[in-house]
Amino acid sequence: MSSTSDLTASLSRREILAQWQPDNEQFWNQHGKRIAKQNLIVSTLALTLSFCVWTLWSTIAVKLNAVGFHFTDEQLFTLAAMPGLVGATGRLLYTYMPGILGGRNWTFFATALLLIPLWGLAQALQDPTTSYETFFIYVALLGIAGANFSSSMANIGHFFPRSQRGTALGINAGIGNLGVSIIFLMAPIVMGMTVFAPFVGTPQTMQDGTVLFLQNTCYVGIIQILITLGLIIKYMDNLPLPKQSPASMMSIFTNKHTWIMTWIYTCGFGAFIGFSVALSLLVQKEFPEIPFAYGAFLGPFIGAGIRPIGGWLADKINSGTTITLWSLVGMLIGAIFIMYGITAHNFIIFFSAFLFLFFMTGLETGASFRMIPYIFTNGMQSSLVTGFTAAIGAYGAFFIPKVFGWAYSSYHSVMPAFYIILVFMVITIFLTYWFYARKAAGIKC
Repeated sequence: MSSTSDLTASLSRREILAQWQPDNEQFWNQHGKRIAKQNLIVSTLALTLSFCVWTLWSTIAVKLNAVGFHFTDEQLFTLAAMPGLVGATGRLLYTYMPGILGGRNWTFFATALLLIPLWGLAQALQDPTTSYETFFIYVALLGIAGANFSSSMANIGHFFPRSQRGTALGINAGIGNLGVSIIFLMAPIVMGMTVFAPFVGTPQTMQDGTVLFLQNTCYVGIIQILITLGLIIKYMDNLPLPKQSPASMMSIFTNKHTWIMTWIYTCGFGAFIGFSVALSLLVQKEFPEIPFAYGAFLGPFIGAGIRPIGGWLADKINSGTTITLWSLVGMLIGAIFIMYGITAHNFIIFFSAFLFLFFMTGLETGASFRMIPYIFTNGMQSSLVTGFTAAIGAYGAFFIPKVFGWAYSSYHSVMPAFYIILVFMVITIFLTYWFYARKAAGIKC
């Protein structure tokens, strides 16, 4: 490999990548910065699209029975939960794929894979006799989009110097999470568009006479994916990444703090993603008189947008624990007021409390991720724990809608589900205080 002083603008992109030295200032300014920024932009675009696809079903589920399908509450909540189950499980595997196949190669394949459930779902939505089992398969396959978070984060950080890696990962994750909000904002608009009617197939008519094209959400996603695939080919690259074997990950499981931090992060991110996918169905059940289609985006928008602030505040006061602990207390208060809003049938209290809870989840996830490098001072262990907690935290997208469906089916009320969630939050507050916040804890993070 030639010395950095010999590097010239005439080097090919392949030669630059083969000797990637982002922490070398001359290399970074002369070659690395432009390539890294191109990869970050396209990676962030692909991840945002993945989050849109991951939570797409929740925008459709609330209208399904109104256009001629006949699914029970439990079936609808189960369908809403399945992408979370598949996405969270997939994250455990996807973390390793950029190192095995290359970042660009895997990003292209993982993004292209989303075309299958989108196309199948577009066809299923046009036939009201489509079975629950068919929807179950296609909706579950949407879940692979949620796994893309782990591979995206595992890949993009290596393009940047250590001094800029946190910012790059924050942009990738923060904007990517906004995909949840974007799909809730755009889906109602896209469903109502009739201009493409001759090309998208059979419309659906709601009970109030409104004509919709639910499949439009899938077709628009397909078009966006095809464009993104072209950008991946043109602007992304494969770096020689370290190949972490699953065996190397076993070392973190003997450390109790791996499990404690996983529990804490799951309380925050699990609530964020779980309530995001379940909120529209919950409003439909508890406040059927409220037109909520254009309000569903607001909570996820706040939660995703405030996440970088949580990390910044933790840095500012030099304590991720403090921000995490008080955010968890805020989440608990928000959940209690949500329950009061349901009991009093007061939508203003209910929705305001939900927005407050989303705000607190953003602070909690940003701050708790900041705690991990201070608990696990070994860089490799810190990276592994971060990836593991991100994977487990995503199971919130499965458990929250699933427990809602169970509560409605078993008790004809959502309150038992919230009792379980409250207990989970209280335990998390105790764990955070006992192991990290109290003076005798011995860990400053």
